[in-house]
Amino acid sequence: MSVFNPQKLFVKFIPPATFYHPIEGRKYTLTHSDITAELFLDIGCVYNYEAINWKMRDEVLAEWVKNQQGLLILMGKAYVDGGEFDKNVSGIRFNVFKKEMDTALKGIIYGDIPFYSTYPVLLDAPIYLSYESVYPEYRNVFYYGTPRQYLKQIYQGS
Repeated sequence: MSVFNPQKLFVKFIPPATFYHPIEGRKYTLTHSDITAELFLDIGCVYNYEAINWKMRDEVLAEWVKNQQGLLILMGKAYVDGGEFDKNVSGIRFNVFKKEMDTALKGIIYGDIPFYSTYPVLLDAPIYLSYESVYPEYRNVFYYGTPRQYLKQIYQGS
């Protein structure tokens, strides 16, 4: 993945989702090709489990949910391990996810620009990402800024 290239992003909507609906519960499934560096973003009311490589498990999933205050946040998750990898391999996976998350989030945000045009308040919604692991040191939730920050980076070329 590494560098976000909008020309290598392919977006597909899973009906009944559209450019504008749903808001709460809108789900993103981001996968990629290591060979072509293409990103594949599915937007729907459900995750596209068929797109996931179940051996690699290098997808990023995200969803618009309400927090305890009733405000919408973008909550994502990355699967580091479920106990099938030793601690060393899980550590490598965790570090690769952290390194590539900027590119993944740019793909998710950029791929849904019409949505933000309709709901501009969500440009300033917080993004959190949960890393799922059986090892406590890799099981974390991190704050990743806002959609506005990612779009700004894309348009300024960073």
